Amino acid sequence: MWRRLLALRPVSQRTISTASRRQIENRVAEKQKLFQEDNGIPVHLKGGLMDSLLYKVTMAITVLGTGYVLYELTVASMPKKQK
Repeated sequence: MWRRLLALRPVSQRTISTASRRQIENRVAEKQKLFQEDNGIPVHLKGGLMDSLLYKVTMAITVLGTGYVLYELTVASMPKKQK
C-alpha cells in the first residue's frame, strides 16, 4: 500500500506543475465585435451554425411538446365509454 502511494507521488506533482501550461489566446474583443455588430441578426443567433441549430431544435421541441400537451388535455377531458 505504502509503495503504491509513493509511486503516485511523482505523477501527482507532475500534473500540478505550471511550467508546461499552454497559453490561451484572449478572443473577447473579437466576440464583442461580433455580437455588437448591427447586421439585423438577433443576438441569440449571432454565434453561427450551432446557435441556429440549437434554436431550431429548441423551437421544434417546444412546438411538439405544446401539441402533445393539448392532445393529452383533449383526451383527458373526454369521458370514457362504459361497456
